[in-house]
Amino acid sequence: MKKINTIHFGIQRKIVSNMTAESWETIPHVTYNYEPDVTAFMREYKRLNFGRDRKDKITINTLMLKVITEGLKDAPILNSHLNFNRKLVRGELNTYEDINISMPMILPNGEMMTVNLHNFENKNLDEMTAEIKDVTRRAENTDLNEVMFDVSLDNTITALKKGKIMQTVCRLIGSKTGKHRVKTLSGKAKKAYESIPVEDRLTKHDIEQGTTTVSNIGSTYRQQRGSTCLLEIIPPQVTAFAVGAVQDKPVVVTNEFGKKEVEARQVMPICIAFDHRALDFGDIVPFLERLDDIFENPEQIHSWVSNDEADGLSQMQDA
Repeated sequence: MKKINTIHFGIQRKIVSNMTAESWETIPHVTYNYEPDVTAFMREYKRLNFGRDRKDKITINTLMLKVITEGLKDAPILNSHLNFNRKLVRGELNTYEDINISMPMILPNGEMMTVNLHNFENKNLDEMTAEIKDVTRRAENTDLNEVMFDVSLDNTITALKKGKIMQTVCRLIGSKTGKHRVKTLSGKAKKAYESIPVEDRLTKHDIEQGTTTVSNIGSTYRQQRGSTCLLEIIPPQVTAFAVGAVQDKPVVVTNEFGKKEVEARQVMPICIAFDHRALDFGDIVPFLERLDDIFENPEQIHSWVSNDEADGLSQMQDA
């Protein structure tokens, strides 16, 4: 075989590969592919942005983060962390009021980083949009290796406190020696970077573990004609969601005469993965019921914007 290239993993790829490997080694995954008819929902989404300046428009990604947040409110057990000891067969599930969404995003330099969007349970669509814009702004001033190294160091210290000495030693060897050594800033470069105010760059607080993960697979390739069937759950989280691209599909509908017929409709595939140690399929039913309600009655999304925007829409409808 003729080798054309060799790439040694940087710290971002090391963290991703380590976390996903742990996911598949330890978590019994169950996945469910949910395919709602979003034809009416997408019409309301277009109305939601009517009259907004380009910079203030709500993206479909933000709207779907809100949809999933609403679903988690009705099924709070999905918004949990699991602590499980296989040897002692002991487990505890900690459910959180805070909905902190881990969301993979592409940075300005083309690299991927999973950011933690905090307290989305209390935010409307405009506040979510502002939060994501601010994360994007701060990402432009962020050295990926520096912030990832801070997280990796924290994880190593935590492992050491838990008595995982061998794991700690191996991590240090893997990150500090040979061709696989992680390169971070030093000297004047490090001092200059640390002089950037923390409110203007991402810190480990921005990429720490959330309570669940939502990946917008649809945004990476909008022409896709398939759906995600399996995705990893990052421990200690117990759920993960992959939102696909909106696609035209044949759907059975009931016409005005009460007859069933096949019609071309818009469908958005959503893959839901859960940890079977912590959850059963019945636990996700309230989540599905809430999403069914949203997609069947999509006019409710207009109540998710700021009061001024909602009032403006109401006046437009009255006129």
